[in-house]
Amino acid sequence: MASTRLIVSCALTITALLCATAAPLRAEDSSPVVARANGVDIHESDLTFAEEEIGGNMPQMGPDQKRDYLITYLADVIVMSQAADQKKVGDNPDVQRRLVFDHNRVLMEALLQQAGKAAVTDAAMHQVYDDAVKQMPSEQEVHARHILVPTEDEAKAIEAELKKGADFAALAKEKSKDPGAADGGDLGYFTKDQMVPEFAEAAFKLDKGQTSDPVHTQFGWHIIKVEDKRTKPTPTFDQVKVQLENYVAHRAQAELVDSLRKSAQIERLDKPAPAPDPSALNPAAPAKK
Repeated sequence: MASTRLIVSCALTITALLCATAAPLRAEDSSPVVARANGVDIHESDLTFAEEEIGGNMPQMGPDQKRDYLITYLADVIVMSQAADQKKVGDNPDVQRRLVFDHNRVLMEALLQQAGKAAVTDAAMHQVYDDAVKQMPSEQEVHARHILVPTEDEAKAIEAELKKGADFAALAKEKSKDPGAADGGDLGYFTKDQMVPEFAEAAFKLDKGQTSDPVHTQFGWHIIKVEDKRTKPTPTFDQVKVQLENYVAHRAQAELVDSLRKSAQIERLDKPAPAPDPSALNPAAPAKK
């Protein structure tokens, strides 16, 4: 039942592109014809449309099986839409409203996509990147290792071994209960807000190469060794390029929507009109001479 509803719903969207009666209105498609159903060509580009429409509902399958599935789906859409035309299903007011809605939605999405694509230029992305870098606060990072044990006595025993010259990473691998023990307790670089307060407070007070006294947190008892301290590096343009592209595109789309909303005449007929502003109806009386 669910698959039937999916086919019917999607058919309404794709019918305008593929059904035989609409063929004369179809834009010229130079992509190869991969199949034909009741005389209607199915182009390679149609597979892309179909996958965008139903991709999330398709079962897992290999590339060849997916291609067969999409071609079969598109053939079903054509055959069923032709049958619907013969039965004059399109004369149903609900179907007509749905077709109008889908037509408008497709145009809206195409316009937004066009606006987003046009906005994504190197200049626009570099401007956003440069503005963001200027506003980024300077933030300290610590690179540390730690050994985590359940009790204070165990932590003190480890501290004593370290003072005698034991290797910190080796002890972490042997005794730490933390998942990172296999890496010698290495936590990498982190900022203060990325750790629980007790741990962060102790770690950021240490200088490079220093080891802490036992530190208690909700996870147990820690011995911390600071490997390095630095100012958090600014991500490079290339590292955040994808995020910049998305931001610039979405900003342009939002601006387009806002602009068109402001210039449109939109009436709400399902609720009373807002009361007029009294100040606009009763301007101040002229001053008496």
